[in-house]
Amino acid sequence: MSEYNGENSILRRDLAFAYRLLRPVKASGECLFVLHGSGVDETTMLPLAMQIAPRAVVVAARGRIPQEDGFRWFERITPTSFEQTSIRAETAAYAQFAAEAARRHGLDLQRATFLGYSNGANVVSSLMLLHPGLVRQAALLRAMPVLDTSPMTDLGGTRVLIVAGAADTTYGPFAPALVTLFSQRGAEVDARIVPSGHEFGDTDAAIVRQWLAGPMAAA
Repeated sequence: MSEYNGENSILRRDLAFAYRLLRPVKASGECLFVLHGSGVDETTMLPLAMQIAPRAVVVAARGRIPQEDGFRWFERITPTSFEQTSIRAETAAYAQFAAEAARRHGLDLQRATFLGYSNGANVVSSLMLLHPGLVRQAALLRAMPVLDTSPMTDLGGTRVLIVAGAADTTYGPFAPALVTLFSQRGAEVDARIVPSGHEFGDTDAAIVRQWLAGPMAAA
């Protein structure tokens, strides 16, 4: 595990989303933008991020929609149906946040990976479709398509890992449609299935870590 400097426990509120910035003492130059699932907060993704890339700078933001004892990224109608205006507004706000966070903290978005889980993964997929050029590399855990109408964005030069849970009865059935959606738009897609439900674990960390060791797609 990498050593981190003393500012890492701070919840920052200087941008549109509250967030934490973890910068290893011996940072590699890589960075991870991590987006949590629904009903929790940004801290739930930090152990996974450090397990995957212990020398990367981590930007862990908090969704702005309250849910139970935590937060989510956009409004939902049912567990698999989502409020479209909310998706587009919050995705646009996060796109601006990511660009501003990169400028403020000296991060190279060309070397960034966006790691999302569940509701957070759905934000990342929407980010790629609605704000092309921002995300070059994304790892989506337990994701599904959430846009009722997905633009035919050119995602050539974008690398996407999609990891579904074999026993995830809620999101798992939608994973093939997400793979098709990104493949049709020219992304380099790596699709995996792990023997778990909707939760993530060590197997996901190992898969993402191995995938990150591969070359970024040519822009």
